[in-house]
Amino acid sequence: MDSALFDIDPATLRNTLEQHRANGVRIPCSDGIIITEDVTIGAGAVILPGCILSGATAIGTDCVIGPNSVLSDTIVGGGVTLNNVHSEDASVGDGCTIGPWVRLRPGTELGCGLRIGNFVELKNAQIGSNTCIAHLSYLGDCTFGEHVNVGCGLAVANYDGQKKHRTTVGDDVFLGCHNVLVSPVNVGAGAYTAAGSVITDDVPAGGFTIARSRQINKEPRKKS
Repeated sequence: MDSALFDIDPATLRNTLEQHRANGVRIPCSDGIIITEDVTIGAGAVILPGCILSGATAIGTDCVIGPNSVLSDTIVGGGVTLNNVHSEDASVGDGCTIGPWVRLRPGTELGCGLRIGNFVELKNAQIGSNTCIAHLSYLGDCTFGEHVNVGCGLAVANYDGQKKHRTTVGDDVFLGCHNVLVSPVNVGAGAYTAAGSVITDDVPAGGFTIARSRQINKEPRKKS
């Protein structure tokens, strides 16, 4: 976090909040809110307690930001809802619903209408419109298309211990729960991957891929 925020002048902060209110921004309670002077916010937006907005952050009209969202140098489109989101050097398209407990790291670019749920982290990720990343996922150094379903617990394994690699996922892909995409790998449009799969080779467009060990059921162990 920018250390300059620790020394912000209280009078300047009050004036900034009142100026946003005069411009049609709803700030129902000022407690815990810090907005630096360079931030722009569209009319009809709501800023809830605990938010820290700084740098070249720009928020569109009719958004709901917070509670407890921290945005630095982040571009947010119109009609977006952010709940407990920490974002730095990222962009969010119109109509996205994100949070709670989501981190957007530098280089992340989100299309319109995304739904991103709890405990998700994205880094240098370009995600197409209307994709759903519901919960418990890490997407780093990747490009995902539109209308992708990201199953619970998916991880993009982008680092091999020496270099970062990139993964690409096409439009209309269904990625099952607890998948690992081992970069670099490409998943073609319309493909389907089964739950529990570790994807190490490219998946063709429209393909159905299962990459997991076969289940073996043993006889019950005898009691000693």
